[in-house]
Amino acid sequence: MAWLLWFGLILCLLLVAVLGLGAYGTKRWANTVQTLIRELDAARIDDRAQSLSPSHYDPRELEGLPAPVQRYFRTVLTEGQPLVAVAMVEMAGRFNLSATAEQWKPFTSTQRVVTRRPGFLWDAQIVMLPGVPVRVVDSYIAGQGRLRAAALGLFTVADICGGGEIARGEFMRYFAEATWYPTALLPSQGVRWQAVDEHSAHATLEDSPLALTLLFRFNDAGLIDSFRAEARAAVVGKETVMLPWEGKLSNYQMTHGGMTVPHSAEVAWVWPEGHRTYFTGTVSALRYEFSL
Repeated sequence: MAWLLWFGLILCLLLVAVLGLGAYGTKRWANTVQTLIRELDAARIDDRAQSLSPSHYDPRELEGLPAPVQRYFRTVLTEGQPLVAVAMVEMAGRFNLSATAEQWKPFTSTQRVVTRRPGFLWDAQIVMLPGVPVRVVDSYIAGQGRLRAAALGLFTVADICGGGEIARGEFMRYFAEATWYPTALLPSQGVRWQAVDEHSAHATLEDSPLALTLLFRFNDAGLIDSFRAEARAAVVGKETVMLPWEGKLSNYQMTHGGMTVPHSAEVAWVWPEGHRTYFTGTVSALRYEFSL
C-alpha cells in the first residue's frame, strides 16, 4: 500500500506545481497584455487631430457611393450616430489548430480595437488540455503585427512580429472585422469604395505604408454577409503560403450604441481543393467609446 501513498503524494505535488505555474503564468501574461494595451493607446491620434475630422455620422457623406454600400450604412447606422473611437469585443467559440486536420479547441477572448490610428489587441485563451490553456495575443499596433502563443502563458509556442506580411495580415484582420465598429468603414474615415455589382463592392483602406483592398458582399437585407481577400499569409508548419481568405457574418443585432452589428462569424482559408474553416465565434459582449 505504500506505493499508493507515494503515487498519491506525487500526483498532489504535480497538481500543486501546475496550479502554481498557472497562477504565475496568468499574472505574467496579464502584465504583457497591459503593456501592449498601453502601446496600442499610445499610437492613437490625439484629440486635437481628431477634432479636425467628423465626430458623428452624416448621411450626406454617402452621396456617390455604390448602391449596396449606401443601403448598408442606412441599415446599420442612424443619422447623428457618434463615430466609434474604441471597441471592446468579447467572444467565445472554437479554433482549428491544424491546417490539414480537424483539431478544434474552445476559446474565449477579449479584444480591444482603436479606430484611429487603426489597431487592435486580441487576447485569447485556448484550452488545449484540462488545466493547460494556451494564451494567445494577435495584434496590429502602430503598423506592426504580432502573433504570440504561450502554454500556461509561460512557455512560448509561437512568436512572430514585425512589418511586411505579418503586419499586412493583421491590418487585414482589423479591416475585415470593422462590421463590429461600422463607422470605421465610412468614407470620412479613409475608406474608398468601388462598385463591383448590385450585391458587392471593393473597399480600400491605407495605414502607411500598407494599403488593403477587400471584397465585401451584401445580402438582400442590406447587411454585409461576407468578406474576401485574394491573398493573405498563412503559416503552415514552418512555411508561409499566400491563400485567399474569407469570412461569413451573421446574427445581426442592434447594440447599445444604436448600431446594428453581427454577433456570429466564421473564417476560412481557401485552398485549391476548397474552403477550410478554422474559426467560429459568437460575440458575448460589446462596449464602445465614441468620438467627442
